[in-house]
Amino acid sequence: MSPSTRIRGFPYIPAGILRAMSTGERIRARRRELSLTQKALAQMVGLTQPTIGKLESGEQAGTTNLDKIARVLQTTAAYLRGDIDDSAEDAFIPPTPAEIATEMGLVRVNEIDLDIGMGASFLDESHVTEVERWVPQEWVAALTSTAAPLLTFARPFGDSMYPTINDRDIILIDRSERRVNRQEAVWALSYSGMGMIKRVRVEPDGTHRLMADNPQVRDATAADGELFVIGRVVGVVRRM
Repeated sequence: MSPSTRIRGFPYIPAGILRAMSTGERIRARRRELSLTQKALAQMVGLTQPTIGKLESGEQAGTTNLDKIARVLQTTAAYLRGDIDDSAEDAFIPPTPAEIATEMGLVRVNEIDLDIGMGASFLDESHVTEVERWVPQEWVAALTSTAAPLLTFARPFGDSMYPTINDRDIILIDRSERRVNRQEAVWALSYSGMGMIKRVRVEPDGTHRLMADNPQVRDATAADGELFVIGRVVGVVRRM
């Protein structure tokens, strides 16, 4: 039986056929194996998508950027040229962000740009965007035992929670806590479509008293059904 070679994610290919693959065919095979589009590969290498297309189709025979293409495709120029049949031989495969984070003891917590006022602001969740933040796992564990995917950073504005939270401080919200079960804790809320950060006390009649830490700001009362709990504020990072 003739020797065969396997490209990760593809069936075994007889070695003779693999050696017969052109540079363009090898680029295409590696690109598809890594789930990259021609456009994505071109952007990462600094070329245009038509150039990548011409290389893969054989319309353009060679390129001075083969080493760059090989690095992005996690292989070597020797493999793409057909000098060797093992795509991993002498290749540098960079660690994934998750692997780097694990090595450094970090966890991912998304930050939302949702406007949450410490007075009140209109809450429009249709325009929320998220940014990945990597933070020390030990710091998160000191604040909450909740898993990182259920945590969110936000930057509320206003001064109604001063001096506990200042304007545009970074707060950590635990979204696993969606019911007010801690009297006078600080909560991220939606009240009549308005986002806010308040202390909350459940009154004997079932209403919720929304309290500011700033003595110059008056409290409000929310009837049952008017209040939506986003989560409990479990940490504050001071803005310098």
